[in-house]
Amino acid sequence: MSVGEETRAEQSKPQQSLATSAARNLATTTKSAPQMQEISSRWLLRMLPWVNVQGGTYRVNRRLSYSVGDGRVTFVKTGDRVAVIPAELGELPALRSYEDEEVLGELARRCEQREFAPGDVLASFGSRTAEIFLLAHGKVEKIGTGPYGDDAVLGVLADGAYFGEQALLDPDAIWEYTARAVTACTVLVLPRQAVEQVAERTESLSGHLQQQRSLPQQRTNKYGEKEIDLASGHTGEPEIPGTFVDYEAAPREYELSVAQTVLRVHSRVADLYNQPMNQTEQQLRLTIEALKERQEHELINNREFGLLHNCEYEQRLQPHDGVPSPDDLDELLSRRRGSKLFLAHPRAIAAFGRECNRRGLVPESIDVAGNRIPTWRGVPIFPCNKIPVSEARTTSIICMRTGEAEQGVIGLQQAGIPDEIEPSLSVRFMGINEQAIIKYLVTAYYSAAVLVPDALGVLENVEIGRWR
Repeated sequence: MSVGEETRAEQSKPQQSLATSAARNLATTTKSAPQMQEISSRWLLRMLPWVNVQGGTYRVNRRLSYSVGDGRVTFVKTGDRVAVIPAELGELPALRSYEDEEVLGELARRCEQREFAPGDVLASFGSRTAEIFLLAHGKVEKIGTGPYGDDAVLGVLADGAYFGEQALLDPDAIWEYTARAVTACTVLVLPRQAVEQVAERTESLSGHLQQQRSLPQQRTNKYGEKEIDLASGHTGEPEIPGTFVDYEAAPREYELSVAQTVLRVHSRVADLYNQPMNQTEQQLRLTIEALKERQEHELINNREFGLLHNCEYEQRLQPHDGVPSPDDLDELLSRRRGSKLFLAHPRAIAAFGRECNRRGLVPESIDVAGNRIPTWRGVPIFPCNKIPVSEARTTSIICMRTGEAEQGVIGLQQAGIPDEIEPSLSVRFMGINEQAIIKYLVTAYYSAAVLVPDALGVLENVEIGRWR
């Protein structure tokens, strides 16, 4: 008998027991709670110290600082031509707060576009500074002389950076380092002579530059803060200096941001389909999870208070070789005391692990809330998928000191709001409409503040797709 005949013979036999398909009609199904792929570990929300804010606003009072204009310049690209946005020239220290758009437009038009190949020298150590360089695209190394006469990399500049700005205020300034292109670079060059020509026939620009030349005469510490006069190591009865600590006249204020949604549940669903799980409760649970995901995303990416946008530019570093290396993380740690944590995209953590493997290094890991977290120099590296990854497969790594007592980064919230289910998160009943739909307003209030600039640092343009 063939196989097909045997099969037909089996099918022709009468059924001797209850089939499973029919039995399932009498069985109770074991069900899971609703699952949601969007939920992440949200380490930033868990590790950030939260400070209660009364009145919805947190003011950061700082010591008076005379540091000026250390931002980045934005460009407009048309085909292969690049132009600087005139107002962006106000990021240069000498042009800070100068608002004559017509004059800034004239200076922008006098910028010359130049292309440099990898290895080209843009400026040489010891030569006179006669040009201001605006880096539209590419990477430039600042090369200085090491303690034993060899070359030493002082820093890496990337898109939006500028250098040579001292030429605007000091005609006798010289280059204190050599600027060398690491990659192909597109640079706009503003000659000092062109600025002087515009200033000669523009009284407002001439007066502004003259006023700016007096600012460096202020006595400041290395952070740009007004110096506190002290005496030490003296003997006898010398005159002790008098001093006071001045404060910023217009300190920054952080207002609590909000994330909201209106949850709708039909009353028939809430009445009839609540066993074994409460439908309203599950709807609220998943909505709150999504709200918290948005909250962490905003704390990273919001242009007003997000960590990536509120890091000072002198605290932004570029990787020396593209990939995130132990050397780069060491440099990031060296910029601040008491670093408490790194935040990195999981793919950046994997790229850092590959670099450690290549060097034969095995980073230690620690236990945090039952999770094994990798560390570098004892500082945990927490994954955060809210840090963006660009189309060029580059991302950023954040390093921060946290806590109000440590002058670090803090989260802001307001506990005790009406209908609160968690600190600064509320669920308010909004009534039932004519279609018998129950509505709930779900609200979260939050923000973040950087108390002093060196509390937060970012390693930018980290390559995560290079394998070697």
